[in-house]
Amino acid sequence: MMKKIVSGAVFLLIFCCFSAQASNFKVEKSTFVYKTIDGVKLEMVMYKPETALKQLPAIVFFFGGGWVNGDPSQFQHQAEYFASRGMVAFCADYRTRSKHGTTPFESVKDARSAIRYLKLHGKELNIDTAKIVASGGSAGGHLALCTALMDDINEPGDELTISPVPFALVLFNPVVDTGKKGYSKGIPEGREFEISPVHHITDHVPPVLIMHGNEDKTVVPENVIRFNYLMKQRSNKSTLELYKKQDHGFFNYDVSLKYFRKTLLRSEEFMENYNMLKGDSWAKKYPKS
Repeated sequence: MMKKIVSGAVFLLIFCCFSAQASNFKVEKSTFVYKTIDGVKLEMVMYKPETALKQLPAIVFFFGGGWVNGDPSQFQHQAEYFASRGMVAFCADYRTRSKHGTTPFESVKDARSAIRYLKLHGKELNIDTAKIVASGGSAGGHLALCTALMDDINEPGDELTISPVPFALVLFNPVVDTGKKGYSKGIPEGREFEISPVHHITDHVPPVLIMHGNEDKTVVPENVIRFNYLMKQRSNKSTLELYKKQDHGFFNYDVSLKYFRKTLLRSEEFMENYNMLKGDSWAKKYPKS
């Protein structure tokens, strides 16, 4: 355990030092409230590149934790990296059962509110509201998908004329099925299919990249394989990357430095296909350990 902690600390020191020299933009960090509901203030942490360029693409990350717990800092390193390549990156908080006594339905509402907020405040945040990527891991991946698929799950106080559908989706071992074959812990009985992405696929889902461990015991690979197949049956753009001998959460930097890097690079490649990044990839150059 101590060896893992030390190696992780060394990696992060190398990552931070190398990024200061090799990144394309310096990154500013700030925090703001995007939603107040029932006395709860929900914040986003923003990672913004220092640049005179206008209307930058954006990416918003939703943390995992089974809609029960978790923290926006889960994706801080991915956010910092993409900000260094010219995107405005956000790590969004949302209501969870442990903190707020809520169900996954409230979490879905918050995720959709988050995208709406970014679109409503695009000018002041200096983002291109037509190029917002929704991303997340596990339950957070589920929430990212729900911004694109759950038309009927909305906060009544939101500006409902603003669509929360993102430009694209980058998902890390996402919950895609909350029915009998999937993961439905904490969802009120009888309502499992209401927020089950695989049961709400349409003909116009944004492009999706899914990165998943082929030995995931929490979100079994069959779920994402089926989701990917059904997406393509509806002529949607969907890419599934299965990583050998990897379990749930394999992409986190404090779980596997190797796969943190691999999934970071794959995410980067996906977004480069849509001309969302500036400059060269410096993540390819830092140590692979």
